[in-house]
Amino acid sequence: MTKIFCDIADIKLIKKFDKKSIVRGFTTNPSLIRKAGAKDYKAYCHKILKSTNKPVSFEVFADDANKMILQGLKISKWGRNVYVKVPVTNSKGNFMGSVIKELNNKKIKLNITAVYSSKQTKQILKKINKKTKVIISIFAGRMGDVGKDPIPEFKNSLKFAKNFKNVEILWASTREPYNFLQSKKLSCHIITVPPLIIEKIEKFGKSFKMLTTETVKGFLADSKKSRFKI
Repeated sequence: MTKIFCDIADIKLIKKFDKKSIVRGFTTNPSLIRKAGAKDYKAYCHKILKSTNKPVSFEVFADDANKMILQGLKISKWGRNVYVKVPVTNSKGNFMGSVIKELNNKKIKLNITAVYSSKQTKQILKKINKKTKVIISIFAGRMGDVGKDPIPEFKNSLKFAKNFKNVEILWASTREPYNFLQSKKLSCHIITVPPLIIEKIEKFGKSFKMLTTETVKGFLADSKKSRFKI
């Protein structure tokens, strides 16, 4: 069963979506937290943790391995439901294997982010144990944005992670509700989804006839509002 996480940092929305049984956790990143208006990263993350007991990922934002480790150690102490989010490489493209290994050895739950290939998944798996929880976030939508097919990368990553019961493969950068069905078909463990797309997923089940009627009604209503004439 593919779990749905909500990809959001807005506290009002976290409180709203925390009440939904369909939502099993939350993912954040520095960009989302900045967009939510946070001025103090640590203080804002603590506010999020007061809003939910479900798993939450908070990302380090250092670009140096040693500083990433220090930030990861601090973040891991914020709550038992916290996953420390670590980018698979830094901004120079250097693999952060030392960070992953160090934090994993300290039994810190990790969410390895900005992953794009099964080769990177294989690199990550070589650095972790088979006990401490690890999420590997593969950015499907961003791959599609540049004309690359994410499906083979997921298939291979899932195959590589098969012997790691502590590892979950996550479909990230979701672009449309149908991605949820794609992730389920692949047997991804998690998909992280923006709030608006979660609300569309909740409406799954409409027939083609119903969709046609709703679409035609929408066109008709707009033409009447505009008082169009031919």
